[in-house]
Amino acid sequence: MFAGLPLTFTAPWILAALALLPVIWWLLRLTPPRPREIAFPPTRLLLDIDQHEETPQRSPWWLTLLRLLLAAILIFALAGPVWRSAEPLETGEGVLWVLIDNGWTSAKGWQSQVGAAEQILANAEQDGQPVLFAATAEGPAQSFTPEAAANALEKLRALEPRPYPPRRSELSIGLRKAAQATPPGAVIWLSDGTRTDGAFLSDLSSIIGALPVTVMTGIETPIGLKDLANDAEALSLTVIRHPDQQVGTATVRALDLKGLVLGEVQASFDPGTTETEARFDLPSELRNDIARVEIAGEGAAGSVQLVDDSWRRRTVGVISGQSGDLDQPLLSPVYYLERALAPFSDIRRPKDSDIDAAVAALLDQGISVLVLADVGRLPDTTAESLREWVESGGTLLRFAGPKTAGGSDDLIPVRLRAGDRSLGGSLSWKQPQQLAAFPDNSPFSGLKVPEEVTVNRQVLAEPTSDLPGRTWAMLEDGTPLVTATSLGAGSLVLFHVTADSSWSNLPLSGVFLNMLRRILAVSNVAAVSETTDGSTASQSVLPPLRLLDGYGRFGPPPVEVTPVSAFDFREASASRRTPPGLYGTEDGFRALNLLQAEDELLPLDLSPLGESATSDPYPASDPFDLRSLFFTLAFLLIVLDTIAVFLLAGGISRIRLKGRVASIAPAMAVAATLLLASGTDPAGAQSTSNELLAMESTLQTRLAYVMTGNPEIDDTSAAGLSGLSQFLSERTALEPGPPVAIDIARDELAFFSLIYWPIDPAADKPNDQTIARIDTFMRNGGSILFDTRDHLSSSANEFASTPATLKLREILEDLDVPPLEPVPQDHVLTKAFYLLETFPGRYATSPLWVESLEEVSARGDRPVRAGDGVSPIMITGNDFAAAWAISESGEFMYPTVPNDPTQRDYAFRSGVNIVMYSLTGNYKADQVHIPALLERLGQ
Repeated sequence: MFAGLPLTFTAPWILAALALLPVIWWLLRLTPPRPREIAFPPTRLLLDIDQHEETPQRSPWWLTLLRLLLAAILIFALAGPVWRSAEPLETGEGVLWVLIDNGWTSAKGWQSQVGAAEQILANAEQDGQPVLFAATAEGPAQSFTPEAAANALEKLRALEPRPYPPRRSELSIGLRKAAQATPPGAVIWLSDGTRTDGAFLSDLSSIIGALPVTVMTGIETPIGLKDLANDAEALSLTVIRHPDQQVGTATVRALDLKGLVLGEVQASFDPGTTETEARFDLPSELRNDIARVEIAGEGAAGSVQLVDDSWRRRTVGVISGQSGDLDQPLLSPVYYLERALAPFSDIRRPKDSDIDAAVAALLDQGISVLVLADVGRLPDTTAESLREWVESGGTLLRFAGPKTAGGSDDLIPVRLRAGDRSLGGSLSWKQPQQLAAFPDNSPFSGLKVPEEVTVNRQVLAEPTSDLPGRTWAMLEDGTPLVTATSLGAGSLVLFHVTADSSWSNLPLSGVFLNMLRRILAVSNVAAVSETTDGSTASQSVLPPLRLLDGYGRFGPPPVEVTPVSAFDFREASASRRTPPGLYGTEDGFRALNLLQAEDELLPLDLSPLGESATSDPYPASDPFDLRSLFFTLAFLLIVLDTIAVFLLAGGISRIRLKGRVASIAPAMAVAATLLLASGTDPAGAQSTSNELLAMESTLQTRLAYVMTGNPEIDDTSAAGLSGLSQFLSERTALEPGPPVAIDIARDELAFFSLIYWPIDPAADKPNDQTIARIDTFMRNGGSILFDTRDHLSSSANEFASTPATLKLREILEDLDVPPLEPVPQDHVLTKAFYLLETFPGRYATSPLWVESLEEVSARGDRPVRAGDGVSPIMITGNDFAAAWAISESGEFMYPTVPNDPTQRDYAFRSGVNIVMYSLTGNYKADQVHIPALLERLGQ
């Protein structure tokens, strides 16, 4: 201190130069200022010169005083003046104990604590007083031996705030032993002003007795973040503050892995409250990119919440193998899936009905899980892109159904048997099967199996040696219900039942929701396995990856931090052994945050210390270096001195003003040539052929046929559909327009409800894009009538191997074709307009194959099916077009085999029923039409 003032000097010995000020005064008095110069003509010198000897002039007193003041200020500046506002503290006699809190709550006011500690230790060093210096977050391993204040000062400079709360109680044993060896004279505790668990204050009181304890309080406590939650609408956190803090708002920022700000919100505290909520109302795609949430400007580990993959909401894409035209969408598989997945995921539905385009669109949206409900066979290009996506970490979840029972691609976890297993059929049960307990190796392990869940139908897996290891759930008879396998970094999961209630009541149970939640929980998460028993160390250890320091900054893990088992990590809290941060590897990691949902910031209670404790505030301001102020003052005095000397030397009279002629350049030359765009030819208003086709097909119902490139077949198709259109106009209320020839690879198919496709064995197989167009057309409710024209005769189990049939198989192998059967007697096709038992064409020996009704017949007397009950595919070999073909003269172009007029009439009737069926669907399956039909039959 300087003369009782809180002023100290870093180099006080320089103040001895103040003794030289009298010498400087004497020199300044002897040195005159520079003589004044006056410019005049030489003749003027002869007239006005005085004939006497001049004496030297002395410096003015005020100039001498100015220069003495300048010298004194420079001496003070070089001595390093520092202003300190702290009051002297009680240090007692003997060893001085200096305790300092260095937990995360000290991060914001750490400089105040360090400044106060430096002043205390500097005073102790000047007084030669030994010091016991200890930090409350360093644990019991630190030294509790009294030492010189200079050594304690070195320890202080090496300290930093730790990313966990101070563990004050851990110091009790060490301080008690130190007090027994050398009793302290006084205790100074530089606290952070917060309360921690433990009996440290009671222990300290019993150790020191009645000795004075000075507790310094008043540093600013950082605002904390806790209780991270990511629900369907927003990512929310709880913001907490110290009760003594008066801060009213806090800026909370969400950042991604690169540190870019994704969102920023203001959290406001109500008066008298210590908690508030911060919500980030961002799209789930952005919320899933959040890796860190922090409070701007706090700079503390407790002001940070780290987000790992377990907090992210999965984005789930859902695609159904059924058509989009559903009479009762509340009974569709998609409805069940959306209701089950919505609480814990974000669902994406494709806008495009084309399975190839739909999958590509969903993958572009960055989905984590793709759910396919009864999608039997995927196109090759789609299957390949899905395989790459799964190998990169995606999860493909599939549900069985009629199409899956008819055959699937290889993106399933197990090989399936052809067909399915149903109650009352072949390979059937006498009673519906219940679920068995979930295996221990299953993600469903631990879920309670409800007794009321039963399965009536399922697709069966081929028994293989690895089937038990791939089974996540099974029925009581041991057959798999859910199977799964890994593919690259991703997974393939298959439910062997439908996603709706047609095959089982599992989708109606709560366990179905929990099973889906478990599947999403293991999708796209850390690569480190979390075994519950911790038996395999290589699979259950999480090494420290990047840890937070006390200021909330990422850094490399310290050497003393060891890996943590995944089992212990679930219950871990921030401490010296497990600092907050990221644990795992770059491929997959888990986040450990400092503050948990139950943590609070409570004020320090000094009552256990009794009357011996006094609370002093930290210095209101940090020590202020006055050197810059003194140097600035010296510079200003130098400027004043220079001005004074200039005036005394007559400098003003030497200033001459010179006129300056301002010349302004001529005005700027602006030459702007605007080039008008030459007029373009007006756009023609002609419609393209595709637009004309779309217009005509929209305004009038028209039948369509596929051009094969074979003139004979195409001419027959055109003539046949013309004849059928004429028959429809004569016998029904439908007046179709002329038939349309379409290119299956290029023309729009959505304008037609029925497309006739004669099979040419010599034609090329459609490419993948064309197959995708056909699949989309059938999925959206359209029907294609394939005609092999080969007098097809077959059994109920297989087709004959004619060239046309082989070509048809080649076309259908990449399509998602449902199970087929010959038209049964109770099918809507048999009564769509005419009452028919067979569907002859030019030939009468081939059945008409349609989608199997077995699956929907189990739903009740009034089935509701995709596409309004219309079969997306019909196959015949009876050469319908040849039977319908009429020449321009009105004669039939081809005879029937056998040549029977009745057969040709029934061929036309078959065509009418097929057209009406494709246009009206299954409305005649309704029981309300039975009385009218019986009345027409005269019964």
